[in-house]
Amino acid sequence: MGRNRFNQGDGPTQRQLRVGELIRRTLSDVLMRGDLHDPDLAGVSITVGEVRVSPDLKVATAYVVPLGGKGQDEVVKLLARNKAELRRMVSKELTLKFAPDLRFRVDETFDRLDEARRLFSSENVRRDLDD
Repeated sequence: MGRNRFNQGDGPTQRQLRVGELIRRTLSDVLMRGDLHDPDLAGVSITVGEVRVSPDLKVATAYVVPLGGKGQDEVVKLLARNKAELRRMVSKELTLKFAPDLRFRVDETFDRLDEARRLFSSENVRRDLDD
């Protein structure tokens, strides 16, 4: 069954996924190289776990976490403060009609993985799995 612009309830389109991944890679490269002119972000290692793009490709939400997980909220605020410069850098790399508005959120995937590991290592769960 073909997808059209009215059928958005099935999750992201291939185009949204492709653009999100391109933005993720570009943001990762920019942050890794330290291209931003903000001394507060100098030397901070930030992982961009995922970028979700709106159906119209005008809003991109980047899920980020600093190395070690410390100061997550502060890193999100610093990135938001620099979003105009980051948007300009991303738009230089991508060939989109419009540069998406960048938003930043804490990537909680790692926390959920830690919680899942903790649950699977609990004695009750291991006993149930062995049965």
